[in-house]
Amino acid sequence: MRPQVLTIAGSDSGGGAGIQADLKTFQELGVFGTSVLTAITAQNTLGVHGIEAISTEMIIQQIDAVVDDFNITACKTGMLVDAERIEAVAVALERHRFQHVVVDPVMVAKGGASLLQVSAVEALRTKLLPQATIVTPNIPEAEVLAGMEIRTEADRMKAAQAIRALGVDTVIIKGGHTNDVEAVDLIMSETETFCVKAPRIQTKDTHGTGCTFSAALTAELAYGKTLRQAVVDAKQFIHQAIAHGLSIGQGHGPTNHWGHRLAKEEVITVDVLYETSAR
Repeated sequence: MRPQVLTIAGSDSGGGAGIQADLKTFQELGVFGTSVLTAITAQNTLGVHGIEAISTEMIIQQIDAVVDDFNITACKTGMLVDAERIEAVAVALERHRFQHVVVDPVMVAKGGASLLQVSAVEALRTKLLPQATIVTPNIPEAEVLAGMEIRTEADRMKAAQAIRALGVDTVIIKGGHTNDVEAVDLIMSETETFCVKAPRIQTKDTHGTGCTFSAALTAELAYGKTLRQAVVDAKQFIHQAIAHGLSIGQGHGPTNHWGHRLAKEEVITVDVLYETSAR
């Protein structure tokens, strides 16, 4: 039986991020994707032009309907809009207790539009993260969650520790916002800390990269892979999605969700910083 997974996120009418990116990723990786919409956006590669939130009652009804009929192995969250919806989703996650819960703390769209109200950050930190097994912030998001600036590798380690202290098992701080030659992600769990690296690709077409990476990670975990192998495979997937861009739209274009079909070479390297025998 194919693994069955769930995404709880907003709709991107431009198709490059949100629910649409998640379902495309699930399909490419061979898992069956179900979905719960939290908001509808009027969006394209140039930006977000409107947001309309779904009621908390309907969000909960969607989650319960999916869980009542499907064997959900892994779940991910994306755009959750505000504190009210974050808290509602957190309660549902606590009730259903999925084996894997990947939280992509979506705060700002590529064009700069805010996708999470400032007042919702505390709910994200105190309500949702304790229900998560993995959180996948980029550096600006990690700064908000950890309450500190991140300028050095030591800062990134300190921020990861601070975010883990909020109750989440594993923190992945992505390196897409640096200017380094390589895109380096830091992964910290109780039993291991390591980095995964890929050559940086110079392109403006990176809309939906966070959604796509977290969806790929969710799919790989649903197959029962170890944390390290799931992260490496998800990193490989998003790297190929960026490398084989589609050049669609006038702004920050979407990644290519079938890019992994076009090139099979392994480009991801792993640098283990800390490991115990209890992996």
